[in-house]
Amino acid sequence: MPLWPAGAALAKPDTGDEAEATGNGSPLVGGRKWHWVSYVTRPTMTIYRPKGRNTGATMLVLPGGGFYAVATDLEGTEICDWVVTKGMTCVMLKYRTPQVWPKVNGRQKRPDILLGLEDAQRAMGLLRHQATAYRIDPHKIGVIGFSAGAYLVTNMSNDYERTYPVRDAADRVSPRPDFAIVAYTARVWDTGKGRNELELAPWVKINPKAPPTLIIHAMNDPVDNIRQPMAYALALNDAGVPVDMRLYARGGHAFGMRPTADPITRQWPGQVEQWLHDIGML
Repeated sequence: MPLWPAGAALAKPDTGDEAEATGNGSPLVGGRKWHWVSYVTRPTMTIYRPKGRNTGATMLVLPGGGFYAVATDLEGTEICDWVVTKGMTCVMLKYRTPQVWPKVNGRQKRPDILLGLEDAQRAMGLLRHQATAYRIDPHKIGVIGFSAGAYLVTNMSNDYERTYPVRDAADRVSPRPDFAIVAYTARVWDTGKGRNELELAPWVKINPKAPPTLIIHAMNDPVDNIRQPMAYALALNDAGVPVDMRLYARGGHAFGMRPTADPITRQWPGQVEQWLHDIGML
C-alpha cells in the first residue's frame, strides 16, 4: 500500500522521475541471486499477516542497499517469511532511493533530509494510528534494519522529529519504535578519529529515550567496520539505553537470513527471537 496520500508532493530521489526499476544483485548470497528495486519515487509498505497465533507484535523491516537501492528479498521478504512464523505481523518498507550522500573534503556527509527516514517514520505512524484495523499492539511495534536500513533504524531510535509537514493523524503519533534491531550498520562511527577512538560521527544523535536495542555484526565485515556498531552500542549504554550485542568472528556483510557455513547466518534469527522474549515483546 502507498505510504503517502495520492497527489502528495514528495521530494524525489536523485534520479528524479525516472521509472522504477528492478534487477539482480551480485555476488550470490547463500548460493542464490538477490533482487533490488531502485528509482523509487512512490514508496510503499507491504503487510504480512502472522501465521497461527497473533501475538500483536509487529516488525517493520528496512532493507539495505547503500541508499542506492532496496534489497527487496534478501533483507526484506525473506525476513518477513520468518517473522510471521513467530506470530508477528511483518511490514516491509520500500523507501525512496537512490539518495547518494555528498562528500565534503573527501568524507561522506549525511544529507540534511533523509528520504528513507521520512518514509520509515511515515510507516511507523500509519501502523500505530491504524493498529486496531491491522490487529496489532501499538505498543509493540519495532523495527529491524540491515546496512543502510540499519542506519535508518539508528535514526528512528533517537530522533523523533519529522522533516516533512504533518499531513494527517498518522503524522501526529510517535514514530519511535518500541524495539530496535540493528544488523551490520555503518555511518555512525567517526572514521576521522583514531582506530581505537570509538566516537560517533558528528551527525549522530543519542536520545536516552531510545528503545531497547539489539545489534548484530560480524567481526570480519569488509564493508562496515566492527567499530561502527561498537561505537553506537557504547553511546547507547552511556545514555542508559538497554543494548545487547551479538558479535560473531565470521559472516561478512549482507548475509540476510540465508544460511551459509558461517554460524552467524544460521543463529541470529534465534538470537532475535530470544531477545524479543527477554524484553517482553513476545
